Amino acid sequence: MATVGVQEARTPPLTSTSEPPSLFDGTTRLYISYVCPFAQRAWITRNYKGLQEKIKLVPIDLGNRPAWYKEKVYPENKVPSLEHNGKVIGESLDLIKYIDANFEGPSVVPTDPAKREFGEQLVSQVDSVTKDLYAALKGDAIQQANPVFDSLENALGKFDDGPFFLGQFSWVDIAYVPFIERFQLVFAEVFKHDITEGRPKLRAFIEEGNKIDGYTQTRADPKELVDIYKRRFLPQQQ
Repeated sequence: MATVGVQEARTPPLTSTSEPPSLFDGTTRLYISYVCPFAQRAWITRNYKGLQEKIKLVPIDLGNRPAWYKEKVYPENKVPSLEHNGKVIGESLDLIKYIDANFEGPSVVPTDPAKREFGEQLVSQVDSVTKDLYAALKGDAIQQANPVFDSLENALGKFDDGPFFLGQFSWVDIAYVPFIERFQLVFAEVFKHDITEGRPKLRAFIEEGNKIDGYTQTRADPKELVDIYKRRFLPQQQ
């Protein structure tokens, strides 16, 4: 189940003073930020499929991003984006499926119709789930977030052939895990609350996910993630 690989050395992110790479020279490049959960989705997909040699990782400093990125690579000026076959594709959920369909390696989309249907349903809900969790941070965090985490616990019980949303690791887990990772950290550090308490399926999801190299290779420093969330969402905590 786990894709075994050597931990990549993380090169410094490109900044406003960095020269652009040789754009559109046939190299496939995945532009990311090391701390962006959306970019992490595409990064996990790349790693899980064993594409470290096929897709070059290009980290961008989102706080001091190079002008050429917007001008020459991706007018949306956000990450992730994928430079492939002379074009640039964006949007993290689309990129999971694009990388899966256009490159070799284990597929993250199951063939079972029931799993595919439930997977599409869960992925269609991920934005509203994360929006509700972000909103909870600004209110009575634990009380407001509990129903959201309960819904994840219920969804994880749909299939019993593995600990993930569709049983086995899939594009649904890739869509959710960067945010579950961050909210677990923030709730533990800031609110002294364990989001897996009373939720054995969510606990198993996190524990088994942490055994998948393709995911763990993309994790950011926990302290950095908590600090980012404090600055952006919890000014009263400063």
